[in-house]
Amino acid sequence: MTEPTTAAPTPAAGEGTSYGEHVTTSIEDGIGTIRVDRPKMNALDVAIQDGLREAARDLAQHDQVAAVIVWGGDRVFAAGADIKEMAPMSYVDMARRAPLLQEAFAEIARLPKPTVAAIEGYALGGGCELALTCDFRVAGSNAKLGQPEILLGIIPGAGGTQRLARLIGPARAKDLVFTGRLIDAAEAASIGLVDQVCEPGQAYAAARARLQPYVGGPALALRAAKEAIDRGLDGDLDTGLTLESRLFASLFATQDRTSGMASFLEHGPGKATFEGR
Repeated sequence: MTEPTTAAPTPAAGEGTSYGEHVTTSIEDGIGTIRVDRPKMNALDVAIQDGLREAARDLAQHDQVAAVIVWGGDRVFAAGADIKEMAPMSYVDMARRAPLLQEAFAEIARLPKPTVAAIEGYALGGGCELALTCDFRVAGSNAKLGQPEILLGIIPGAGGTQRLARLIGPARAKDLVFTGRLIDAAEAASIGLVDQVCEPGQAYAAARARLQPYVGGPALALRAAKEAIDRGLDGDLDTGLTLESRLFASLFATQDRTSGMASFLEHGPGKATFEGR
């Protein structure tokens, strides 16, 4: 499998863009890719964190991008934070940095488009937390995932105690966070941390295949569905239902709703052409 190109003869806005030395975006056939490439283990230093935030903001606004893959390459997704950079930090240093770290990851979680983390090799600590920001996770069968921060005398600080517990349940999240143990792709799939396991080296291709159905889809409805589910989980049922009702009604102001219902009445389901407006 070849890696997606980060250059094109006439790139669209946001395509083939670098965000610092180790973060790039590319766009191909309606699917955007955020690539982390910092040999050897894609350690997520401050520069990468900031690059991820800006890359997500750009792709969020790009009309040609229907869905986004977060990828670390064929060998490793991300083995965690840059411990050499982190070790000298004081409480004051981290009190200033921690909210910026969370905001960087939150920008990916807030992308108003379907997202997939394509995981090869290690997704540990901050790498696992980065994968958790995506809607789906596809992993090569040789992947290893975990939150080993406890072995350093700290806890996850980029969403690991929150997104992980919401995804797999509090008891399973506590097991991983309390022990710091690593799990393989098969176990990750069995507890719902990974949605699909593929052959090693095929995670990016599998992620593209998972996202392809959304290209040309009703972008505003997909955005509303993601917002309703994600924000609804943060409150009680009544609040979530109120949010759902508001977003449902808002889609009746879109051209996609008009053409979608007209197509259904004339041709049956699944034949509508959407314009994302």
